[in-house]
Amino acid sequence: MTRAELDKKPQDVAAMFDGIADNYDLVNDVISLGQDRLWRRAVVNAVDAYSGELVLDLAAGTGTSSESFVKKGARVVACDFSLGMLRAGVRRRGGADRGGVTFVAGDALRLPFADQTFDAVTISFGLRNVNDVDQALRELLRVTKVGGRMVICEFSHIPVDFVDRLYSTYLMGALPKIAGVVSGRGESYDYLSESIMAWPKQADLARHLQEAGWSRVAWRNLSAGIVALHRGFRER
Repeated sequence: MTRAELDKKPQDVAAMFDGIADNYDLVNDVISLGQDRLWRRAVVNAVDAYSGELVLDLAAGTGTSSESFVKKGARVVACDFSLGMLRAGVRRRGGADRGGVTFVAGDALRLPFADQTFDAVTISFGLRNVNDVDQALRELLRVTKVGGRMVICEFSHIPVDFVDRLYSTYLMGALPKIAGVVSGRGESYDYLSESIMAWPKQADLARHLQEAGWSRVAWRNLSAGIVALHRGFRER
């Protein structure tokens, strides 16, 4: 199986996620000790979609996160560039357009949607995997309606340095081993650990959002900073 590296070649990243698609949701639940459910709930609350709105859930994987927006009455497009992830989602949900969720294959750097299509856009644990973060943020801005909002949920950094170093030890040591036992694909989670450690801190990511054109940018930490939610608005 292809093992993605930090240069994040799209074909390698897509192939890696294709290979872990069947057990992806289970592994997430195990390695996060169930906190991934709390993180998804926080994203839904931050997006605050309401009936009639159209939401883009980018890097949606199998669509687990997408269903939460439907429960709020919104329509959701679940977009991912891993066909393996999309196929797993379609199998579990009984079709590519069912129950308010539509699955669409797409690249974050060249989204297959017209300008100002969505009321809200969100990406959870996927921005870290694109090889041009600034271009992805500009694309998300392009497809968002004026007045719309964006929410990013991504692994981040604990603001206390020595605690963050301890967490990094877990990331590089224990996490790939645990994930390997559950998924049989430990090499994929070596990449996960490395990509988290190389990811910018919260304030640095906020600057990227502002430079891409997002306004009223803010963030808050979840799980003491292991994960952070960033939010921005399109004002013009």
